Amino acid sequence: MIIAIGIDLAEVERIKSALENPVTGTRFRNRVYTEGEQRYCESRRAGKYQSYAARFAAKEATMKALGHGWGPYVGWLDVEVMRRRGARPEILLHGKAKDYAASLGITRFHLALTHTTTLAEAQVIAEGVS
Repeated sequence: MIIAIGIDLAEVERIKSALENPVTGTRFRNRVYTEGEQRYCESRRAGKYQSYAARFAAKEATMKALGHGWGPYVGWLDVEVMRRRGARPEILLHGKAKDYAASLGITRFHLALTHTTTLAEAQVIAEGVS
């Protein structure tokens, strides 16, 4: 059963600017993206900023599906976009985000990502029992 849907759009240039900022770029990268997400995006070379933007949009879309905002209880690193070789990307929750999703009866997420050179979009469907 579909419990909730989330969607988000991210501007690639905005994410690129945040990542390349000489003062706050490293802090932004480490606060928003897990080590695995960073490794994946950096491996994309020419498309790395689109990959970062798509993951940013996926995290936002996931939080919209959960009906919960970012804050002291749920952080950016609690929502991870994983991509196994040959498989589609998937959402993996950690910490309070995982507990909150379970309390809503969410057992699975479906994730769709797409991007152009300027925009990245993510759609998340939360499935489970209500």
